[in-house]
Formats: sequence, C-alpha cells, structure tokens
Amino acid sequence: MGGIQHKDNASGVPTYWGKSGKQLQLLVAIVATTDFLLFGYDQGVMSGIISARPFTEAFPEVKDDSTYEGFVTAIYAVGCFLGACFIFVAGDRLGRRNAIFLGASVMIIGVIIQITCVPPNSGATAQFIIGRCITGIGNGINTSTVPTYQAECSKAKNRGRVICFEGGCVAIGTLIAYWLDYGCTYGPDELTWRFPIAFQLVFAIIVLVIMIKMPESPRWLLSHNRQDEARTILAGLSDLPRDDPDVEVQMNVILDAIKAAGMGKTKFADLWTGGKTQHRRRTILGASSQMMQQLSGCNAVIYYFPILCQSALGTSHNMALLLGGINMVVYAIFASTSWYFVEKFGRRKLYLIGTLGQMVAMIITFACLIPPSDTGAANGAAFGLFLYIAFFGATWLPLPWLYPAEINPLKTRAKANATSTIQNWLWNFFIVMITPVLVSQIGWGTYLFFGALNAIFIPIIYFFYPETAGRSLEEIDLIFAKGYTEKISYVKAAQDLPALDEHAIARYAREHGYLEGDEESTPEGSFKEKPVTNENLTMPRNAQA
Repeated sequence: MGGIQHKDNASGVPTYWGKSGKQLQLLVAIVATTDFLLFGYDQGVMSGIISARPFTEAFPEVKDDSTYEGFVTAIYAVGCFLGACFIFVAGDRLGRRNAIFLGASVMIIGVIIQITCVPPNSGATAQFIIGRCITGIGNGINTSTVPTYQAECSKAKNRGRVICFEGGCVAIGTLIAYWLDYGCTYGPDELTWRFPIAFQLVFAIIVLVIMIKMPESPRWLLSHNRQDEARTILAGLSDLPRDDPDVEVQMNVILDAIKAAGMGKTKFADLWTGGKTQHRRRTILGASSQMMQQLSGCNAVIYYFPILCQSALGTSHNMALLLGGINMVVYAIFASTSWYFVEKFGRRKLYLIGTLGQMVAMIITFACLIPPSDTGAANGAAFGLFLYIAFFGATWLPLPWLYPAEINPLKTRAKANATSTIQNWLWNFFIVMITPVLVSQIGWGTYLFFGALNAIFIPIIYFFYPETAGRSLEEIDLIFAKGYTEKISYVKAAQDLPALDEHAIARYAREHGYLEGDEESTPEGSFKEKPVTNENLTMPRNAQA
C-alpha cells in the first residue's frame, strides 16, 4: 500500500478519515472489533453446518466419519497457523497496517473459493477445503497483527479494556454464526451452508475499506527510523499538533525503549535472549497463554457443542442447534463483561478465576456423564458446558490476545506475538481434530482430560505471570529489567514497581540503570551509535500516560 493519508484540521492536528484523538482511537477499535467479530464468526460457522443434512449430502465425505469431519473443520486452523507463520517471517517488514489489509484481502479470496463450489463431487470437497484453508491464512495474518496494532495505538489506561472488548467480540461473532446457521436450516438446502459461509465477506470488506486511510502504528514506524511519520501519527492519536511538547515526550520514551531493547533487524534468535529485556521469558509467557487457552477445552465446546449434545445428551439435530445458540448467548453475555473486569481485577486474577471455574465446569460435566446416566444427569452435563463457556468468555477468551501484545517489547513484539498466535492455531488444530475421536472413544473421559489440564494451569499462572494492568508498554519493560537486575520474581517486580508517568519512566530507568546496554539482547554497536544521555532523557512534566 502507499503512504499514509492524513489531513491537518484547523488546529494543526493530523486527522485520518477526518478524525483525531479519541475518535481516531475509536476507529482503530472499530477495525479491531470487526476483525475479531470475523474471527469469532469463522470459529462458530461450521458448528451448525458440519452435521446438517444439506451439507453432508453436498459433501458426503464428512457423513458418519468423525475423522474427516474433524479435518474439514480443523483445516481452517492449519490456514491460520500458516498465516501466523507468514507474519512471523514478514510482519516486521510489512508493518501492522499493510498486514491487516493483506489479511482481509486473503480472507475474501478464500470465501469466494468456498461459495463457488459445485457439489456433490470430490473436486468440490477439495475446493471447499482449500478455500477454508485460504480463509484461515487471512485470519492468521490478522489475529497475529490486530492485537499488536491496537496495543501500540492505545493509551495505557484503556489498553486492556479495548483489547478485551475486541476479544469479547469473538464471542459475539460466534453467536451471530450459530443463530445464522440455525435460521438458514429453515431455508433451501443451498442456503443452509452457502449463505453462512458468504456472510464472512461483510466483516472482511468493512476491515478492508477502513484500513485504506488508517495510520500505521507509530511504534513500528519509530522502530524503522521513520520519525516524521511517527510524530504525525502520535500527534493525531493524542489530538495535538505535531510540535506539541507532549508528542516529543512520547517519542523519546518509545525511542529509549527501542534503544534499551536493541536496535537493528529482529532475528529469530532475539526471541530467546535473557538479560534485562528478558525476551525469552516474555515470548514464553505470551505463547503459553495461547497454548493453555486451547488446551483448556474451549474449542471442544465452541466448535462441537451441537455434536456433543447429539452424541452425549441424545438430543435431535434441531434441539442441539437451539441449545448451541443459547450457549452462545451465554458466551457473548459473559465475554462482554471482561472489558470491565480486566482493569478492575487485573490480568492475573482473571486468569486464575477463569481457570478454576473452567476446571469445576469440566468436573461437573464428566461426573454427570459417567454411566449409568439418566435425563437428570444429562441436564447436569449440559449445565457444566454452559458454566464452562461463561467462565471462558469472561476470562480466557480475551486475555491471551491481550497479554502477548503487551508483555513483549517493541523489538520482538511482531515476532513474539506471531509465535503466540502460532501456538494458538497449532493447539487449536490438535484439539479440533481429536475432540470427535475422544468423544466417540472415551465419552465422559474427554471432560476429565480437560478438567485435569485446567488444574495444571493454576500454579503456572500464579508463580510466573506478572500483572500488567494499568501499565504503559514501556513500564512493562521496566518490570522485567527490575526483576532481572534485582534478582527477584517477576511477579514481585510487577507488584513492587510504582505507577509511573512518561517523565517518571525515564527518570526511574536512568536511576536504576535499566537503560544501560544489555549484553544479551543488544546488537554490537547500537548504543555506541547514539548513546542514551541526560539530555535526551530530560522531558517536560505534564506527560500523558
């Protein structure tokens, strides 16, 4: 794409789509929200289609074959994995804006391939699978990029809220998919599966159109030494003229963080360095959150709830779809609460509460399905699945999209966030593939398996996940520098670090030596080229957090 388009208003403030300040940040949020609505819609759309009679007649390979059924559903996750891998390799070169534009374009191509199938024949099935994989590639590109873009364009005080709201939109998208699937079952056979698949185009086109005139991430621009463009965008996001002192303060703080992390091209090896920047630890924290989200059993419930109802609870297909729709209403309602609680309770508490609740829900489900089970026990199992999706929606749905985007430093953020997303789709594919087989082979043991995994996650989160609520991205860098320098737990470092504004960040870092060269993560010569001095750390007070 070409250069970033902007116009100055009468006050000399740069605008995009005629917006600046909070209104421009709202546009960023709309892009992110729409993209994650599409993500959620894609997650839920196959659940009501895969076992529907018109679909199994059009694509007979999936009928009564749990492995093939799992493959057709899970191939989307393979595409998402490939998209995330692409961002890992090329994300730093492309930039956030271009990557989002590319992802939406690829998704549109994938959807067109799917809806132009002419079944029933094996060629049509192959075409559908290829189209679904390509759609996944586009989604993998965007889910690896959008949270980073949002985090880098947001203020510290509302970053958690906006990204959690964005994550909560996954549930709303899934809700739309479930009920659209259900409504289409009353139409002609072709409508049953073609229209729900085609509806993805609505979200993708909205993202595509808005991104045409949206700004690039100012932090990405600064990391590529494009300071004039970054100054313009920071001014627009802050609703200030380019020459305002506060804009200069923001630029200096970000540049100092870049220098502390090490200048130059980010290599794969940079993700695994230690020292004050703790790239390795931070990469693992972000990636493990995405892995644990999938291993908690979420997609066993989201993708296959109607099938679980039919096989485990003995309901009809129509009743299973209806229950699935109600389950998604619960999902969306509780997901909508996360934006409020994420700053009030913090990330750690929400992670722990959610994991405990999910474990209890899975225990209830498997206990009620142990033979011999009657109608009352089956109802108890259904309650367990409803309880699970409520806890998941309020906690583990949005948090693994927020945490990697903010926990990783600017130097490695694109690659580390892509690594986290790769973990999400690898384990997503694994869970979606094995769930139909597990349910058919071990029945209630499936839920015992997921309950045990949730129990394992509790001590990992308690001992290793530092709190980041209310912190700027540059303050989070100081948490890890403090933990390393003082040889204390990073959880304790987060608790001990006082709240800092942008002026205080520079002073605190200088006083504690956190801006000195990091031999494990800084390329040779980066500090020699432009050393950190008292002069470039002297900043006006009145800085915006």
